[in-house]
Amino acid sequence: MPTYPTPNKELFQMGKSGYDDTPMLPNSPYCVHDHQRPAPAVVTPGHDNSPPSDAVVLFDGTSLDGWQSANGGDAPWQVADGYMEVAPRSGDIVSTARFGDVQYHLEFACPSKVKGESQGRGNSGVFLMSLYEIQVLDGYDNPTYADGTTAAVYGEY
Repeated sequence: MPTYPTPNKELFQMGKSGYDDTPMLPNSPYCVHDHQRPAPAVVTPGHDNSPPSDAVVLFDGTSLDGWQSANGGDAPWQVADGYMEVAPRSGDIVSTARFGDVQYHLEFACPSKVKGESQGRGNSGVFLMSLYEIQVLDGYDNPTYADGTTAAVYGEY
């Protein structure tokens, strides 16, 4: 029978939550759901489509500055009308900036002409840390598997 972590009752009574009997996170001094891990700073939310006060904007709608091909070299995608679009068979692009903990905001548009179904319809993704794919999919009225739908961590539970 599996054992589950136990919330630290003393911390809970002090208005905090967390655990102290969970596995250590790789490359970190903290364990999973560690009560001692610093919380993210409170930021001022953006208004009228402006980014939050602490945002690092990776795409300004005008250029691919700060992006490169995943294989090295210039980013081969196109920029038009304030958005970036993949050039067919050009491969992935990656940010030249490196990050640790993040909050991210993503805007995307699905193809205006609906064609295909399930994973064959407007399928893309955003990789975090070159490891976890956040699924981007034209998911409206488009049944697919749960860990492959829009905003899912693809293939994870």
